[in-house]
Amino acid sequence: MNEMEKLLNVLAEVRDDVDFASETALVEDGVIDSIDLTQIIAALDEAFDIHIQTGDIEPENFNSAGAMLELIHSYRKGKQ
Repeated sequence: MNEMEKLLNVLAEVRDDVDFASETALVEDGVIDSIDLTQIIAALDEAFDIHIQTGDIEPENFNSAGAMLELIHSYRKGKQ
């Protein structure tokens, strides 16, 4: 399983009714709300062994699975 598949599986555990693979404006279009976002952040922290900081909780980091994966990669490269 590659990282995108892992991410999509994690996101599906939070909201199985959202097509995270194709949505590109999850936050901006209100597809996910603040409660969903909190659950997503907690799930990403656990699944990818990172700690997303408050300053990175911006819509552009969570509007798509691709943006979330880029954020995960930035933490894995040492941004902490």
